[in-house]
Amino acid sequence: MPLKPSTKFIQNMPNATQLFSCPSISDVERIAELADPILRNLQITQCYHELSAAMAARTGPNANWCTFATWASKQSGQTIRKEDLARTLENALGGSPVVTAAVEKVVAAARQIGSAADPLKIKKMIWESVGPGVVINRTSDAVGRGNKKVLEEVGREFVRFIAVCLQDEMFDAGKIDQFCAELRPGDPPDGQRYLRQAFLRYYRAFFEADVKPRAELQLLANLEIGLHEQTRLQPEIAEALDAALLSGEELKNRLIAEIFPFGGWLARARLFIKRLWGGPTPFEIAIDALIAEIRRLLHMAITEHLMTLTLSNKERLRLGNDLRREFPPSLRTLDFPELIALLARIDPTPDSLRETGAVDWADLSERMHFIADLFRCCHERKELHDPPFTIEQVKDLQSGRLPGGRL
Repeated sequence: MPLKPSTKFIQNMPNATQLFSCPSISDVERIAELADPILRNLQITQCYHELSAAMAARTGPNANWCTFATWASKQSGQTIRKEDLARTLENALGGSPVVTAAVEKVVAAARQIGSAADPLKIKKMIWESVGPGVVINRTSDAVGRGNKKVLEEVGREFVRFIAVCLQDEMFDAGKIDQFCAELRPGDPPDGQRYLRQAFLRYYRAFFEADVKPRAELQLLANLEIGLHEQTRLQPEIAEALDAALLSGEELKNRLIAEIFPFGGWLARARLFIKRLWGGPTPFEIAIDALIAEIRRLLHMAITEHLMTLTLSNKERLRLGNDLRREFPPSLRTLDFPELIALLARIDPTPDSLRETGAVDWADLSERMHFIADLFRCCHERKELHDPPFTIEQVKDLQSGRLPGGRL
């Protein structure tokens, strides 16, 4: 006996969503090809919101993966636009007495081996080589590439799923099997097994009349896509967090060129000192100490900056802190065996919010623990479907312009 649809389409969608029809494959391709990473990110965020609204029109206001992706993409936009990051990094370095002392040691060591360079000039060059500008650009670029990467794969598959399956009035096994057949077998990062499973579960949820099993199917689908996405993003997340890992050798060479304009004489002097002392010079030791301290401070500052998430323009979460909320009634206890099995793998504290905060966001297992509980806690939060931008901002995006106002 064929299954019947469990919900009706929601007719009254938010005004900002009505300005756009549901995105198409060509829309995804156009957005991904935008050269401006800021405009691209804003359009990616709006695209996710529209996909989320299209899914919610069929399933009701429970959160789908695109619902969370909307706010994650909007948060990424702050890093891509380099908002507040420069001030954060400047405060981290400029206010550190350890960095100040380390710079002084480099200058003193350089003067001991004959440099007549102005100490202020040396400090300026050090700052230009390792200061916020260099690190910000690397962080912004890594986050922007990750933002684009996920749209091109996961966003594209949501577009295809909505176009092919969303309006089915009866469960069509052949149609959903054909849709899933275009997804690669195997585990991520190369395979798309989790995407296959997730879209099948979304499709089953369309025709599930009971609230609780429908919620469990949707949560499992969200988590499977989240696990695929986070595995695929691992290189970009690690790169963004490690943007402060400076090349010590490169900095040494730049410092030497600045402090000792006559490189040939310096090279001979360094060789002589090394032979005499049988190891690195005090100058090199001072540079190494400076780089190590700068790396430590910048890594802490970048991590602090990236490990925040604002949901629905209202709630700001620190990803390193445990979540302080409750599971919704439909997900307070779980019955679906495959959902329980997946949570047993990714949630070390099942059915509890203890230790959900991620100490190291570059660690996939810590990220997934937090994401698992976030998705479960927020599954029924209707405000997550709020538009990420105002109507005026959406009109600007529709025209290919950067919107004004707070983004």
